[in-house]
Formats: sequence, structure tokens, C-alpha cells
Amino acid sequence: MGKNKGFFSHKWVMRLASLVLAILLFAYVNGSKNGFLRQNTRNSNDENSVLMSDKSVTLKMPLDITVDNSKYVVTGYPQYVKVRLNGPSALVTTTSNTQNFKVYADLSKLGAGKHRVPIKTSGLNSELKATVAPRNISVQIQPRRTVNVKVSVRLNARNLDDDYQAGRPHADVDSVQVTGAQDEVRRVNRVVAYVVVPRDAKSNIQRQVTLQALDRNGQILNVVIWPATTNVTVPISSKGNDSSSQSESASSSDESLSGESSNKKRVQTQSSSSSISSNTNSNSESTATSSSQS
Repeated sequence: MGKNKGFFSHKWVMRLASLVLAILLFAYVNGSKNGFLRQNTRNSNDENSVLMSDKSVTLKMPLDITVDNSKYVVTGYPQYVKVRLNGPSALVTTTSNTQNFKVYADLSKLGAGKHRVPIKTSGLNSELKATVAPRNISVQIQPRRTVNVKVSVRLNARNLDDDYQAGRPHADVDSVQVTGAQDEVRRVNRVVAYVVVPRDAKSNIQRQVTLQALDRNGQILNVVIWPATTNVTVPISSKGNDSSSQSESASSSDESLSGESSNKKRVQTQSSSSSISSNTNSNSESTATSSSQS
């Protein structure tokens, strides 16, 4: 007992024990710290890998045409094209949500005729790669032409009640301007406002109608009409009222005709009486002259 107590009472034993404990504590703390750092580094690397990874997305974008609209009209191009974006995930996602770039075909230096031109993009980040489908398009550039065309109204009153009838329709626009490609404008045969009269129409109706430009075969043409609409008034009347009005007008005309014939007879009678009296007077004068001579 005394020896053991004396052994632990030595200073160098206590120092050695303290050193061992310190080493063990340091190893424990250092290991925990390295594990924490490794975990943070791994998470940070994962986040960076997500941000720096590439991503692809396909968008449907409207196609803009750059041309002198005051001189030319362009036909044959698609209204929309597909654009595939490839690049950093964050940039692709942002661009896909905002769509703040332009897809266009530049025709500003081309004249009338058929052309095949490339489709380009502008406003994209330099780190993004864009692939457009189709890459090239064929277009037809034609001189712009404007003509004036009269407006005609086509009335469909087949569903109108049998007791009513539709009169002659009237449009508040007599003629319109038709603008488009020269070949298309040449095909314009008429500009029509179609009006369908409802079955329950009992009085005059008014409709705002969109005008259509048609060729000889009745096909709708791709032109711009100004103004694009017109207000059409269709008179609706009852067939009974129309018949009575016609009878009244016929009676009035008969009365006027009979009155005119009576007046003519009176004039003829007065003329005959005047001629007879004038003949009588002339005969009397002749008799008097003969008596005076004898």
C-alpha cells in the first residue's frame, strides 16, 4: 500500500499521465474537426457541382423578320421556331423563365424574290449555346401594294321566322383599303361582310362584322383590310304589314288614276263646249255679214 501510494505520488508519473490524456484529447478533437470540415467541404462541393453543371432546355420562340415593311411584304416563314439552350444550369433556368432574347431573320439587305436565309439569335449570355430548328428558312419577298375595294353585304336570313322578312342591308363603310403582297392583292375579287339574321328577329338589327377579302372562288386571302370591321343595319318587317301597306298604296294609286281620268273627261267636255260655242258665234257673224251686204 505504501509503495503504490508512493508510486503515484511522484511528479514524473503525474506529468506522464497528463501528457497521455492531453494527446488523447487532442486526437479526439482533431478527428471531430476534420470530420466536420470534410462534411462541409463535401456539401459545398455538391452545391458548386449543382450550380456549375450543364443543363439543356428547348423553348418555342416567336420568329422576328427584319425587313422594310413600307416597301415589302414577306410570306412563307414560320411564326415560331424551336431553340435549344445548353449551358450552366442557373443561366439556362433564368433564361428559360425570362426568355429575354431574340430570334430573327435579317432580310433588310434583300430585294424582291425568293431567298433562303439563316435564323439568328441575339441577347443571349456568352456562356449559353443556342441551336435553332430549323436553322434556315425560305421566304418570298414581294412589293407591297394597296388598293381600294367596295364593301358588299351578304345576308343569310334563312332562319328568319316566316312571318317576317329582311330588307336591304346597309353598311356604314362603302369601301376599304386592302394591303398585302402584290400577287395576293391582285387576286382580291371582293370584300364581304357576312351577316346572319337570327330567327327571333322582330325589328331592325345591327351587327359589327369583320370584313373578309375573297378571290373569285370564294377563298379568303391573306391581306390586311382597313378598316377591318363595319357596322351593318338590316331592316326587319312583318309580311302582313308590308301587304297592307302595298294594298293601301295600290288603292291610292287607283284613286289617283280615276281622279286623273275624270279630270281628263271634264277637260275634254269643256273643250268640246268651247269649240261648239265658237262655231255658233262664227256662224252668226257670217249670217249678219251676208244680210248687211244684201
